[in-house]
Amino acid sequence: MAIILGVDPGSRITGYGVINCVGRQQVYVGSGCIRTSSDELPIRLKQIFDGLSEIIRQYQPDEFAIERVFMAKNADSALKLGQARGAAIVAATAANLPVAEYSATQIKSAVVGTGRAQKAQVQHMIQQLLKLPSAPQADAADALGVAVCHYHTCQSLVALGGRANVRTYGRYK
Repeated sequence: MAIILGVDPGSRITGYGVINCVGRQQVYVGSGCIRTSSDELPIRLKQIFDGLSEIIRQYQPDEFAIERVFMAKNADSALKLGQARGAAIVAATAANLPVAEYSATQIKSAVVGTGRAQKAQVQHMIQQLLKLPSAPQADAADALGVAVCHYHTCQSLVALGGRANVRTYGRYK
């Protein structure tokens, strides 16, 4: 394993986080947010795709992990979130990256130790795990959490019998 790009998708703000995994160590590489600027959903989706495509070019990740859609109270919001995820996944597959998906509960459990953790707890633990001078912005912290979750999942599966057991959508050619 090497460089992992984690994504916390959103139709208005999409967080991203990049870590480099060297042995058992996770090293912070970069993080931030793609903030869309239009009221029109198709334009926001293009901005997410373009932004993540640029981040992929910049950081050259080996792995891509994204948070799964959760059931929202508002069906329209859930549909928009799903479309934002789609734009992000297409950016990854266009760059031939394997795509792994994790639920919010899996991510919080991997980072904090409980699937019911609050955003502030995730931010604090990401700061501690990656030895950051301050807590990252919430969406960036969530994205770093996705990357950390992917790393831990892969490490656990390797220990249990092989990397081939990791649920990813293979490299696209």
